[in-house]
Amino acid sequence: MADHVLTTLATGGAYFEAPRWHDGRWWVSDLYRKGIYTYTTAGEEEQIVALEHQPSGLGFMPDGSLLYVSQEDQRIYRRADDGTVTLHADLSEHCVGDLNDLVVDERGYAYAGYFGFNPFAAEKPAKAGVIGVDPRGGHRLAADDLLFPNGSVITADGRTLIVGEGMAGAYTAFPIEDDGSLGPRRTWAALSKAPDMASFQALLTSLDVLVDGCCLDAEGMLWSADVQNARVIRVREGGDIVDEIKAPEGHNIFACMLGGHDGRTLLLCVAPGLVDNDRLGGLAATLQTVQVAVPGAGRP
Repeated sequence: MADHVLTTLATGGAYFEAPRWHDGRWWVSDLYRKGIYTYTTAGEEEQIVALEHQPSGLGFMPDGSLLYVSQEDQRIYRRADDGTVTLHADLSEHCVGDLNDLVVDERGYAYAGYFGFNPFAAEKPAKAGVIGVDPRGGHRLAADDLLFPNGSVITADGRTLIVGEGMAGAYTAFPIEDDGSLGPRRTWAALSKAPDMASFQALLTSLDVLVDGCCLDAEGMLWSADVQNARVIRVREGGDIVDEIKAPEGHNIFACMLGGHDGRTLLLCVAPGLVDNDRLGGLAATLQTVQVAVPGAGRP
C-alpha cells in the first residue's frame, strides 16, 4: 500500500459530511454548525446555506443548482445560483429516522437513504431504504431491505447506483433504469461478516468494517470511509482492499471525495469520536487532503 501524506485544508468545523467537488471548490455540510460551506483550494471558507436543521447529502442538478438534505425534517431543498431556496421534495412519508446522504445523476434523478432507526439513542437496528426523487421532485421508495444506506455513488456511465450499507459493512449495486427506477440488486462488495442485529451495541461489536461517505475513481474502485477502523480504504469490486489511509491519531474519517483541478486530490472529513457528544463544542473537525494516483469518476 502506498505512503500517504495528509495536508490540512481547513479547521474549525463541528462535523463535516457529504464532501463534493463542484465549480472549482469543495462543498461540504457541517451537521452541527447547521450550514453548508464551500472551501477554495487555499482553504478559504464561505457559508452558502444556513439551516434550521442538520444538513447532510449534497448534489448538483443539470442546471448547476444545489440539492441538499435537511436530515431531521426529512426534506430535500434546492438552491438556485442566485441563492433562492425552494422545497424540492418532502420525503417524510417514506422515512423512519433521519434522511441522510444522497447522490444525483446527470439527468437530475436523486437517490437518498434514511437511517431506519436512531443509532444515537442506541435503538435496536432495523432495515431502511433508498428513496428515488425525479427531477421535478416526485418521489417513491426505490429500494428497501438495506441496513443504514449511507454513502452512494453512480458509475461514470450513469447506469449503476452503488449504495453503501453502512452498518452491514457492504456495498450493494442496482441498475438505473431509463425512468430512474432501480433494477435487481447485487452485492458489489461484502467487507464484513454478517452483523449481529440483536442490539445496536452488538451490531457495532460484530462489524469488521463500517462504511460511510465514499467516491469512485477512474479505475472503478471505491474510496470509502471505514469508521470502524478510523481510515479510508480503496476497494475493488468483489471486496479486495487495495489501499488505506489512516486517520490522524485520536480522530476518525467519516467521508471522502475525489476532486481538485486534476481530480487526484482526495478530501477527507475528519473529526474525533463516533457519537454526538464527541463532535460538539470543540470545533475540532478538519478537512484534510491527500494526493492519489487515480482521478475521480462518476458521481458525486
